[in-house]
Amino acid sequence: MKDKEGYLKKIQEEIGIEFKDESILKRALTHKSYANERRNLNLKDNERLEFLGDSVQDLVVSEYMFLKYPDHPEGDLAKIRSVVVSAPVLAQKAREISLGDYLLLGKGEEMTGGRKRDSILADAFEALVGSIYLDRGLEVVEKFILSLLVPDIKNVEIGEHIQDYKTLLQEIIQRDSNSRPEYKVVKEEGPDHNKEFTIEVDFDGDILGRGKGSSKKEAQQRAAKDAISKI
Repeated sequence: MKDKEGYLKKIQEEIGIEFKDESILKRALTHKSYANERRNLNLKDNERLEFLGDSVQDLVVSEYMFLKYPDHPEGDLAKIRSVVVSAPVLAQKAREISLGDYLLLGKGEEMTGGRKRDSILADAFEALVGSIYLDRGLEVVEKFILSLLVPDIKNVEIGEHIQDYKTLLQEIIQRDSNSRPEYKVVKEEGPDHNKEFTIEVDFDGDILGRGKGSSKKEAQQRAAKDAISKI
């Protein structure tokens, strides 16, 4: 087990927030794999804090955009938020504060690179948000969230955010379904050194979007982006 004084103190210094109750912070850093391997210690994992943090995060980001962009319709605000709070973005925010270094992981997750995995980092970031909210209140957690996410909100709003649209589309679809979208090449034009691919993204027989690119990967991203714009 990590030295309590060491790692808990260091992450508080990293994020610039001092906890009143460090046990809440420790829970935010405890992955279920770690708790499951130590059931005799009756440890609580971070999943409930993740649930709370997700809602707090949505509230803070929504309020910021509501006040910052008074002329944007609800649909535009929702699309911006969906990108900003997506797993790839939150995982990047987690990396910016070195969150992965402080996580308590089981041996299996540790050995398979869980400390660097987007899904684990994004979930841990939300759990951290939830723990800050519980321990220090809305004002402190609002400053924390906006200090990290405002640049992304602004970039998405002006269309300059680099986003993995395939991952985002899959996240949106899997909120209501366990199925995955399929990407199909429907047209391939040009000589070998200057190809252009046209790809459609299909979900349960419905064409959600279409994109073109000089590579299949580029065309897939554009098809996913087109699909997201229509959802």
